[in-house]
Amino acid sequence: MTRPEETLRGGTKAELRRHFLAARRGLSAQEVAQQSVRITDLLFGLSAVQTRLATAPLIHMFLPIQRQNEVDTWLLINRLRLDSPQSQVAVSITDTTKNQLTHHLLEPDTLLAENRWGVPEPDPVATEIKPGAIEMVFVPLLAFDKRGHRVGYGRGYYDRFLAECSPTCLKVGLSLVEAVKLIDDVEPTDVRLDMCVTPNQVHVFS
Repeated sequence: MTRPEETLRGGTKAELRRHFLAARRGLSAQEVAQQSVRITDLLFGLSAVQTRLATAPLIHMFLPIQRQNEVDTWLLINRLRLDSPQSQVAVSITDTTKNQLTHHLLEPDTLLAENRWGVPEPDPVATEIKPGAIEMVFVPLLAFDKRGHRVGYGRGYYDRFLAECSPTCLKVGLSLVEAVKLIDDVEPTDVRLDMCVTPNQVHVFS
């Protein structure tokens, strides 16, 4: 993984996806846990995030794919439930027939099951939420650049979802790596992040 001073030049999404998938697989469970704690602590130390959490009744969270060594967002969910009990958390179900995500409330007693990619998903009977009602989205990624563009797994689900959200919705990436300089093949349909939190710093994009 990269330290803050080791900014990569960048590359195409496919190149960056291969590089950072391999790098993440090399992390131990302890390293992922430690870096997830640092991300959580940094995030909750941000006044802009605290202000939004205090007023945002509905927050969307991705649930971590353990086999991909994703950021442990359960730390964030549990912290939200303690610090911002007025907020509700929504998570997604992947609809492969329509090539889109649906979004559902995550309650403490919600049953979860992993889909084909290892993503924990709620029971479809959970209350469905429309994207326009969501005021803050925590976004998964493999890499991101200094302009706020991101590299995901290449299926485009999150870009389609984010395009349906309100223009005022705050889009926050969570990343175990620092920014690369430039993603070479950004497309018009790619939705930029507003900020990205890593274990070492917070990147804010204008």
